[in-house]
Amino acid sequence: MGMRRWRARRALRSARLLDEVVDTQLPLLAAFGEERRRRSADYLAELVKLAQDYRYFANGWIDARELDRRGQLAIEQLGRLREDPTARLIND
Repeated sequence: MGMRRWRARRALRSARLLDEVVDTQLPLLAAFGEERRRRSADYLAELVKLAQDYRYFANGWIDARELDRRGQLAIEQLGRLREDPTARLIND
């Protein structure tokens, strides 16, 4: 039981950290052009979903295997967003 509580606390800390990243970056979106704003919002949305998954794990609604699967999906999605040539951050 002690290990479960420790993992839950660690998951909540991770969720809070992701929330802080999103909260810090969100105000910056207003200064971006439409395409860059959309791409950045997609990145932040993935981080919000991942933070929620950490909370689900901390509450016992999903197990560690499911959290890992969802984390891998988030990483893959962030990679796809980064590789998308139509969503470049810098206009050449």
